[in-house]
Amino acid sequence: MTDPLDLLVVGAGPTGIAIGAEARRQGLSVLLVDRGPLTSAIQGYPTFMEFFTTRDRLEIADVPFTIPDDKPTRRQALAYYRFVVDHYKVPLALYEDVLEVKKEGEEFVVRTLRERLGPRTLRARSVAIATGYFVNPRRLGAPGEDLPWVSYRYKEPFPHFGQDVVVIGAGNTAAEAALDLWRNGVRVTLVHRGPGLKPGVKYWLKPDMENRIEEGSIPAHFNTLVRAFLPEGAVELETPNGPDLLPAQAAYVLIGYVPDADFERRCGVEVDPETLIPAYDPETCESNVPGLYIAGTLQAGRWTDRIFIENSRDHGPKIVSHLKSRLAAVPVGRGV
Repeated sequence: MTDPLDLLVVGAGPTGIAIGAEARRQGLSVLLVDRGPLTSAIQGYPTFMEFFTTRDRLEIADVPFTIPDDKPTRRQALAYYRFVVDHYKVPLALYEDVLEVKKEGEEFVVRTLRERLGPRTLRARSVAIATGYFVNPRRLGAPGEDLPWVSYRYKEPFPHFGQDVVVIGAGNTAAEAALDLWRNGVRVTLVHRGPGLKPGVKYWLKPDMENRIEEGSIPAHFNTLVRAFLPEGAVELETPNGPDLLPAQAAYVLIGYVPDADFERRCGVEVDPETLIPAYDPETCESNVPGLYIAGTLQAGRWTDRIFIENSRDHGPKIVSHLKSRLAAVPVGRGV
């Protein structure tokens, strides 16, 4: 049986990569395990997306983000984080789903399921959960939302030229998608349960969207609920003026995401049932389970707009520093 890892990281996004790179820098054995590809969340962003954050705020592990542009594109970010992994030779186990993390004595037993290769069991002295939230879009609970023409992620407008498309939501993602669709020849309608665009919509985006709504280019139904998505291609609404029916060849439900709190609980982490904020020490990122760390956007619970790459870059150094102090306090032989 092989020696246990010093650290197993669940998640291979920017936060997971930052933790893995710091562990390598500090001479610890580490493995990043992810159910999908490297930086799968960024891969799911719109194809031609540009980050609002400047490149220096996205840098991790002391690796410069060397591009001529001030704000990176999705493609540049994908290349950058891949380079960080290559630079530090961070070990990866991709397309491997973590099913269980269980503390047994002073170690963790981690059971996974590999794509095409089946199950395996890993052992680690510590575990960091950095799964983000992008795999869990919020759902409406409306009939028909699993129809093939209903999606929870927007990529690009081109398949919808000349079509009727309904966008549900009124935050940044919904507004950006609606504008992109409209500017590329799509008849788009916005639907939101609230009275208007969300207050947090980006300052340059909000007036653009409000002007398109005011001039009638993008019809908007506010204070409106989606009752159902119909198989024949229509969205059934409950508006302030009564029921309505919108024809649609496609619908995008862009109302945000939620963290996988159930997975955290199965790992033994205490999670507040209302806020979904896990129990953790902000100075070390350690949860209520000794040796089990919570990193990245998971720390914010339901408020997924509070923690981003740029304000969680210190989670890796915090975790590794605390872990090294724990390992030094209980000397053990470690494999590399």
